[in-house]
Amino acid sequence: MNKSIGFIGCGKMAQAMIQGMISSEVTTPQQLIVSAKTEETLQLVEKTYGIRTTRDNIEVAGNADYLFLAVQPDLYGDVINEVKAVVKDETIIITIAAGITLDFIEKQFERPMKVVRSMPNTPSLVGEGMSALCVNSYMTNEDLTEVVRLFEGFGKAEVIEEQHMDAIPAVSGSSPAYAYMFIEALADGAVMQGIPRKQAYKLASQALLGAAKMVLETERHPGELKDDVCTPGGSTIQAVATLEKHGFRSAIIAAMESCTQKSRDHRDGSCGSN
Repeated sequence: MNKSIGFIGCGKMAQAMIQGMISSEVTTPQQLIVSAKTEETLQLVEKTYGIRTTRDNIEVAGNADYLFLAVQPDLYGDVINEVKAVVKDETIIITIAAGITLDFIEKQFERPMKVVRSMPNTPSLVGEGMSALCVNSYMTNEDLTEVVRLFEGFGKAEVIEEQHMDAIPAVSGSSPAYAYMFIEALADGAVMQGIPRKQAYKLASQALLGAAKMVLETERHPGELKDDVCTPGGSTIQAVATLEKHGFRSAIIAAMESCTQKSRDHRDGSCGSN
């Protein structure tokens, strides 16, 4: 991919994506340019990834063929207003914030622009990200193929309808946090049984990694795979029954509902004036 990639904003999510892109060699450090608010962040990013950095959003926007807007949702309007005059007509604008709609971006630029709305997650840092994408009508099939290739440089990408985007943070954007909590709880339980902490984390983490890989690679229903582990009258089914008794699934579903509602609140708050 012989194109320039710009990031306005370079927090943890942007850094995870940059790391994934460079590690997978889908792009080179020389093709990347980023801006950030603080000199501390810029120095860290430049030292870590060997990419160009600047405090000037306009410099990034004017040079980018792919422009990632990696700022907080409430800053999108201000940032676009600052840079829209220098953004090339053929530049593809890529958002990574919850609640920022394609329509909102189009209206902010006040001219036809190619726009991708995305929701990646932090496992992009280790090449195992999960990104959901939707695009506007100005994107061609060739454009979409290139964008998907970019995102698959740090994991997997799924193109969906925009109407489903508010639910994406709950199922893949925020869910690594739930998984980390689950790993921590499993490790705590193991420590209670006398297993050393470091080994407990390794055992729990690999078990979850393997379980996820089983779902992806076998394409079998998770319930079937769960049943395979549960022998009649065994310890696993006893544990599953205890989880059900304490509302394991209902707690997860309730958490996802609250996460989705927060995403909708972001959308309404960021885009309600348009």
